[in-house]
Amino acid sequence: MKIKALKEKRNAKLAEMTAITDKAAEEVRAVTPEEDEKFRALEKEIDDLDKTIDMIENQRAKLAIPDAKDNGDGAGTTEDEEVRAFASYIRWGNQSGTLQRAAGVNMVNGGPEGTNGAIIPKTIADRIVKKIHDVCPILNAATRYTIKGQLDLPYYDESENSITVEYADEFTEATSSIGEFKKISLNGFLARALTKVSRSLMNSTDVDLVAFVVDDMGTKIARWLEKELLIGTSSKVSGLSTCSQTVTAAATTAITADELIDLQDAVIDYYQAGAMWIMNRATRTAIRKLKDGNDRYLLQDDVTAPFGKTLLGKPVYTSDNMPGLEAGKTAIFYGDFSGLAVKFAEQPTIQVLQELYAPQHAIGVLGFVEVDAKIQVEQAIAQLKMAAA
Repeated sequence: MKIKALKEKRNAKLAEMTAITDKAAEEVRAVTPEEDEKFRALEKEIDDLDKTIDMIENQRAKLAIPDAKDNGDGAGTTEDEEVRAFASYIRWGNQSGTLQRAAGVNMVNGGPEGTNGAIIPKTIADRIVKKIHDVCPILNAATRYTIKGQLDLPYYDESENSITVEYADEFTEATSSIGEFKKISLNGFLARALTKVSRSLMNSTDVDLVAFVVDDMGTKIARWLEKELLIGTSSKVSGLSTCSQTVTAAATTAITADELIDLQDAVIDYYQAGAMWIMNRATRTAIRKLKDGNDRYLLQDDVTAPFGKTLLGKPVYTSDNMPGLEAGKTAIFYGDFSGLAVKFAEQPTIQVLQELYAPQHAIGVLGFVEVDAKIQVEQAIAQLKMAAA
């Protein structure tokens, strides 16, 4: 029976009991034997209904997140059902097939080859992806592609010859320049993130298990992804490591205001509107002490800027993944990071490791994503590299 209907029936019985006592009080008399019998029968019905409602709600508390919504027919929304099925899959693995089928979700044998993973519901995938975007602003700034497998992106190389535009006169031939279409290839490098969940946490009805997994896994993937976008890994994701527009500082561990101006002007005006700075906190602290010729600090607080501070009029994002002011290292990136092409397959796959961490009184939730990133527009991004030692 619908839980909403059960509660409505209970309230109706309670109203009948109240009517009996109210009538006797209004008439200033004792209840009759018939009224007493009816009152006790109603009381028993309410007790039975309360037990049934408690059983249903306790079962839901164990299987679902605390704030799952009821749509009035005893079942939650599609999103709620997917969340319940995912929570059940974390707790019991493939043994939760009944709940998965009830939710219309199949989370078995859908992972990357050799992982024995699961295709998780879109609701959960979307939550993980949103967390990744929230923690990794560079991903939001980049040009993103969500196609799995290899992706070839053609672009026109104007480094030597640009497309000719000219006035046209009648009966004259058009002139042309010889340009070249090139391409960058984005592959599908498989990455994984492991979240451990204690059995005590799983057995607690006071903890939103799904939210814990989404937050922990999303944050881990985002921090790793940000590092790859900025620093890259040899023979894997290159990210911004191949940046060709370089301003080299005169010193190994210090920078000047003039060098920051040179770095900003290394990016052509077309890409200045959406430009920002990326550096670590120690570098930002050093820059906060720099002043212009009018004794004004270059770095300004700005509550309207995306990250609360501006440098030469552009937002400043700090990342612990960036090197500091170290000899030979890239200390700052500047530019419009839509020039960075990122292939990020936004449908993570999940594998639940029920036995591997049993000695730790825990289970493992292993998430897999496909990713690659390369610079697509060289003119949009520049780097400040410290002098070699």
